Amino acid sequence: MDRSWISNPDRISAEYVAGVNQFLQIARETVDATRCTLCPCKNCINRVKRHIGEIMRHLLHQGFLSTYTVWVEHGEVHHSEESTHEAFADEMEEAFHDATRDHYFDIGSTSDMLSPEQPADSERYNNLFEQLKTSLYDGCNDTISALTFVVKLMHLKVLNKWTDRSFDMLIKLLQEVLPPGNRCPDSYYSTRKMLCDVGLGYEQIDVCKYDCSLFYGEHSTDQDCHVCGTSRYIRKKIPHKRLRYFPITPRLKRLYSSKSTATLMRWHKEGRVVEPGVL
Repeated sequence: MDRSWISNPDRISAEYVAGVNQFLQIARETVDATRCTLCPCKNCINRVKRHIGEIMRHLLHQGFLSTYTVWVEHGEVHHSEESTHEAFADEMEEAFHDATRDHYFDIGSTSDMLSPEQPADSERYNNLFEQLKTSLYDGCNDTISALTFVVKLMHLKVLNKWTDRSFDMLIKLLQEVLPPGNRCPDSYYSTRKMLCDVGLGYEQIDVCKYDCSLFYGEHSTDQDCHVCGTSRYIRKKIPHKRLRYFPITPRLKRLYSSKSTATLMRWHKEGRVVEPGVL
């Protein structure tokens, strides 16, 4: 189906108006209980739900999102061939989006899991791919893989504020109930380790009592602040202050690994209406 009209700058042309009406006819099939559906204008970019009439006004005044040529958010199926790794990335992103949508997905500090001999990205990617495609146990429902099971478990932990100890107790119970040879993690630590490979978690860095410096890098083993000389610890390895560092690189990689979120990440460059003098 020809959708070249989406890039037509003349929004009052017969071609563009006919294309908008064609889209609205499909969009009407996806309205929710409030009679709203996602608006694909260049400002809303399928992030805001609006009534059909309001969507029509947006599309005529602000334009149609140029990269949205397959209307997957409005019930259309993408029939193009995808590589195995692309399909994995999209499924992976969807699983983590579901788990982290309303609450921060905190797997705790991962400083103890980091080492100079970290495996290469390709190796970690292949390991995660295997976990996503491997069922939790032989004969298990194909939709429940070892990795998606772990994500759902961690989601429950965050939502219900389970303690680490209660999570470990649940894991031990599951190990007794599930068939032998199952692929359920055997502890909270191993669960966090698996999710650490996806790019979640944070590092803990001790901070000087007076905020002079961080005990990081070449100063990571210092016992006193190299600026003011104040002791690093209150007592017995308990620091005065501690900073949580959330590495940005793995998070950006995860956002760009999925076609759906990668499109949104590029919107400011590719889909935004450019206004002179406005960044």
